[in-house]
Amino acid sequence: MSKIKTIKINHIAKMEGHTGFVAHILDGNVIKAKMETKEGARLIEGVLLGRDYYEAPIITGRICGICPIVHFLSSAQAIEQAFRIKVSDQTVQLRKVMELLQIIHSHALHVYFLSLPDFFDIENDLNFIKKYPKETKAILRVRQFAIDMVKLIGGRTVHPLTMVVGGFKKLPDMGKINKMLVSYAEILEDALLVGEFTRKIKYPKFSRKTEFVSLYNFKEYEVLCGDIINSEGKKYKVKDFYHVIEEFHHPFEKVKRTAYRDKPYFSGALARVNNNFDFLNPYAKKLWQGSGFPIPSYNTFHNVFAQAVEIVHCLEEINKIFKQLGKIDQKNTQVKVLPKAGEGWGAVEAPRGILLDYYKLDKKGKILEANIITPTAQFLANLEADLKVYLPDIYKLPIAQRRRKIRTLVRAYDPCISCATH
Repeated sequence: MSKIKTIKINHIAKMEGHTGFVAHILDGNVIKAKMETKEGARLIEGVLLGRDYYEAPIITGRICGICPIVHFLSSAQAIEQAFRIKVSDQTVQLRKVMELLQIIHSHALHVYFLSLPDFFDIENDLNFIKKYPKETKAILRVRQFAIDMVKLIGGRTVHPLTMVVGGFKKLPDMGKINKMLVSYAEILEDALLVGEFTRKIKYPKFSRKTEFVSLYNFKEYEVLCGDIINSEGKKYKVKDFYHVIEEFHHPFEKVKRTAYRDKPYFSGALARVNNNFDFLNPYAKKLWQGSGFPIPSYNTFHNVFAQAVEIVHCLEEINKIFKQLGKIDQKNTQVKVLPKAGEGWGAVEAPRGILLDYYKLDKKGKILEANIITPTAQFLANLEADLKVYLPDIYKLPIAQRRRKIRTLVRAYDPCISCATH
């Protein structure tokens, strides 16, 4: 009788939160491939119940220290929709800049320090830094640029202070922004250097056709507003997509998962590049085209390169937004917020994919219901489906080498287990 072979990794480091992996293989066939989330639930949605509307973005922003801005914005959008509030175009543009900055400094950390060393079989990041000092200094300058601008607009880097439902409490000084933008060309050059470095990596040959889901608005590479589109071109309003996907729990697991038409799907940088390729800014588009990778790409290892491409795109977009904005109207801070009974849905592109928020509020603006669906909760099943296809090619390798291969694929997804177990 054949015996089931078990592959188990108790902890996968260099990612936000705690998770392991287990697989069962019988006669070369993978019968189970499961990410084991080991993070304790924090019950954020329960904490929100009964609170005032303006507390929601502040509280949800505490779900993650890496991407608090996106949690704030998704929450604020849902509340504004519930109250039928339309914020000013200036607010939209400044929020978009904050979103783009969030993507840059999150991607810079993940691409270079958490994922790239895997492709060089380097376990210790310090050894990777020593081997590639030029690229290291370049990505640190890019990340610092994003962090400094977040602080300038938001008041501080982690959990910014200036954003509120309806707009901003305080607006940045355009003169200070323009001083920062003096270094734009050099920072873009740094990002392109790292992008070329990431492009030249020998990515594993892997392909599994899957559903890619992202925001889409027919005019630009959307990260803040718009509809939701899949890789077949099917479009949904955020509210409709929220009702189309199915949330479920596995027994003894803290994280929520989702399915789209009973199947796993991918949301993240590669999904955005695949679905919105035509709207990439020029340098970013040229960087991808230079790779020779197809569009769409079904190799999810390419998510790492897609993040590097997005860093370039986001820098180009920020420069473009401020050129078009020209100046900041300091009197145009926020619209008046009048609470009313209703429900609203918000969706933004977090660095790791679509983040969805839902709120039901009473006439005084008290929260009656709340639900948050994070990117990792949405793509976790897709990651497991990839691992199930990938394992037969690597399970006969020596244990240490096999573990490195598994960790490389997991980290290429850039999962945030802390967000998923909110």
